[in-house]
Amino acid sequence: LLMSVKTLILDTDDPFRRAKRFIPIYMWMVGFMISMVTLLKGLKHIGLDVDLGLGSKFANAIPISFAIGLVVAVFGAYLLRGIKEEPDEDNRFYSVERVFAVLMVFTACSMAFAHGSNDVANAVGPLAAIVSTVESGGEIAAKSAMPWWILLIGGIGIVVGLATYGWRVIRTVGTKITELTPSRGFAAELGAASTVVVASATGLPISTTHTLVGAVLGVGFARGIAALNLRVIGNIFLSWIITLPAGAGLAILFFFLFKGIFSP
Repeated sequence: LLMSVKTLILDTDDPFRRAKRFIPIYMWMVGFMISMVTLLKGLKHIGLDVDLGLGSKFANAIPISFAIGLVVAVFGAYLLRGIKEEPDEDNRFYSVERVFAVLMVFTACSMAFAHGSNDVANAVGPLAAIVSTVESGGEIAAKSAMPWWILLIGGIGIVVGLATYGWRVIRTVGTKITELTPSRGFAAELGAASTVVVASATGLPISTTHTLVGAVLGVGFARGIAALNLRVIGNIFLSWIITLPAGAGLAILFFFLFKGIFSP
């Protein structure tokens, strides 16, 4: 994504004009991606199904998602009309980055959608299994229903977490790994959101934060190893190694603690 931005927009004679021409296409990609995963995976959980008579669900979703992507692109192009080129002697791409800032509103929405579709599921999945087991009188089923109130708890939990401690992670990913501009941030957000959404659609419980860190690393690598803060990256990788046994160890501890408290 970053290399396409460099080729199509930044490394041209008139990057501002090219940005206003090509950025609606990136906006279309955001709308298409979110719409596809919603139609294929999301609507079934609220009892809705779209059928255009084209055969498979995938074939039905493509034209609808294409149209929704066009709506998003047209709306984005309308917002871009208000941005005028303002020459800046110190930064040739000042006006271009202002255009990308509008695009980042759309990619941030896609990242938020991906975050909720994956990380909330990681948290509430075990809770849904527990509720299903309790309601069935102790019978463990292969699949568990997802009551709406569990999703609500997960949504509230992720908002509270972001509002209280999440800002620390946001600051690390956004400012300490590599220098991000709106164009680089767009590439990282859309790349990470696409990866997470595809993983959610296929049922892979990956970490959104891991994926976004990988995307930011990719943006840094595209500019050369010198653009990366290797000390911060080392700390991040070390934390990834530590959290797996730490999470397992605490789970074992709490299991035996609750077993001792609640067992007859």
